[in-house]
Amino acid sequence: MTDIFVFDTYALIELIEGNPAYLKYANAKMVINEFIFAELCYAGIKRYRDYPVEAEQKSRSAMGSISAVSPEEIMKAMKFRFSNRKKELSTTDCVSYIQAQRLGILFLTGDKEFENMPGVEFVR
Repeated sequence: MTDIFVFDTYALIELIEGNPAYLKYANAKMVINEFIFAELCYAGIKRYRDYPVEAEQKSRSAMGSISAVSPEEIMKAMKFRFSNRKKELSTTDCVSYIQAQRLGILFLTGDKEFENMPGVEFVR
């Protein structure tokens, strides 16, 4: 197993929530982008709406893992999304998948649409 991954939002939340299937990734170097960070913030606000400080702390814990994506990567990701439009992939996941390819690392996800795709570590 490699020790660095681009985490999608699902994988990140599952790790934070302690899903046993994701515990083996707890010590991996995590890379996320601004899209994943935005989804993480929203998920935290939604899940911990009665505990806003905890929601913010959980989001802030991922801030050091943010790696920017370029406009060229975004365009490439949208071409990828369009070519796979029957799978109904999200913009965020497509950007993250292309980011992982650029970095030469695996995209860690539990999204069934990415199962068996090259460059993906699929965990459910």
